[in-house]
Amino acid sequence: MLALGICTVEARAQVSIKRRMALTESPHPSSLRVDTSLVLVPASVTDAFNHPVTGLKKSNFRLFDNGVEQELVSAVFVDAPVAIAIVFDASKSMDRKMRKSQIAVAQLLATANPEDEFCLIQFSDNTRLAQAWTSDDTEITRSLAGTIPRGRTALLDAIALALRELKKSNLPRKAVVIFSDGGDNRSRLSEGALRAMARESDALIYAMGIFEDSGMHLSIEEIAGPGLLEDITEASGGRLFPVSDINKLPEIANRIGVELHNQYVLSYSPTAMQRDGRHHRVRVKVVLPEALSELHVDWRTGYRAPVQ
Repeated sequence: MLALGICTVEARAQVSIKRRMALTESPHPSSLRVDTSLVLVPASVTDAFNHPVTGLKKSNFRLFDNGVEQELVSAVFVDAPVAIAIVFDASKSMDRKMRKSQIAVAQLLATANPEDEFCLIQFSDNTRLAQAWTSDDTEITRSLAGTIPRGRTALLDAIALALRELKKSNLPRKAVVIFSDGGDNRSRLSEGALRAMARESDALIYAMGIFEDSGMHLSIEEIAGPGLLEDITEASGGRLFPVSDINKLPEIANRIGVELHNQYVLSYSPTAMQRDGRHHRVRVKVVLPEALSELHVDWRTGYRAPVQ
């Protein structure tokens, strides 16, 4: 018999708040009132081969709100529809990376559920909504087919546009997936302002940062690209996938698609929730058998309490 030890792994995930409804004396819907607030923490858990780890129970998770451990109400594994805003770099710096990036988008779409929705944001000197929300993935690939790389890079403005477009989707789960070399030399929005938008949004932000191995022929903006994308993705609870070999882009796009569609949602009612609009830091620990210790897990660092 295999003897299993216990390992503890911290996980990052997007955090949102959902009001839990409690019945008053009358069961009529008009008599429903808000009794407490549930905080929902989606968390993805994958093994060393990037396969989703399923079958975990509530007892496998520990959660802390501002350092205070909370009692979980539930821990449910879901594969629910996702609204995905694809942010595609069409600037001149993407010239040699364009074809593989288009193939990678197609691979991301191949992981989708029939109920998923997509929109496409393209950017170079300016940003534009190249394809409005659709469940037909061929509309996205068709919009990308004639893309010609030109101009400079308004990456921050494009991500901000994606976050605004996500508010138009009725799907509760939302994500931004970025295909870019990470350089920005054209945006009007500052990095600090976008980071604040990412923290306040309900969207996870993932990025495939297409970075060269050598900095010999890179611009200052391209050199700064990895740090820029890492800051933005971490602020949202997503993550950056650095890519030095463009041939691996489709594989990484597939990994992101798998992660987006296989998550646990942890729910808890904070023991000391005050409706003061203050920031709460959230930490999740995953307690697993040692045999599954090679995991990748993420969590978003916090959420803002409601004000009423």
